[in-house]
Amino acid sequence: MTQMKRGSERIGLVASAGAKRLVPHGIQMKVSVEPDKWFLGPDHDIRSSNFLELAASQFDIQGLEIDWAVVCWDGDLRHIDNEWEHHKFKGSSWQRVNKLEERLYLRNAYRVLLTRARQGMVIFVPEGCETDVTRNPNFYEGTYNYLKSCGLRDLNL
Repeated sequence: MTQMKRGSERIGLVASAGAKRLVPHGIQMKVSVEPDKWFLGPDHDIRSSNFLELAASQFDIQGLEIDWAVVCWDGDLRHIDNEWEHHKFKGSSWQRVNKLEERLYLRNAYRVLLTRARQGMVIFVPEGCETDVTRNPNFYEGTYNYLKSCGLRDLNL
């Protein structure tokens, strides 16, 4: 992503505020960004989006855009058996979201995240972990396969 950036263009990580199990990948959504520093800070500022260290949530980035985004997808919104499943992480486990209003709210969060990049984006879907019940690979495989069926391709990094 940093190779794509030119001049004053902005790059950055974005994730759902409910993406609580991205911590093993270095993405901590409990740490809030300072939007002015995130959007406007210089490349060397660790609070800057360009530093690629802090992820902005849908609340931080709503109504604003960056040039290049890495959308970090977690188990809160899962595509399983041709349906979207909606979850919230509470305590030490995922709980299904049953209220229609909350499900629509979660889908909208990902819509916001997926529409913030002006020039392009990478979608990061973790592989999951067989030994961590909160990051079961089944939470992510369906979403990954669905995105691939929509035409997204692997970067094979």
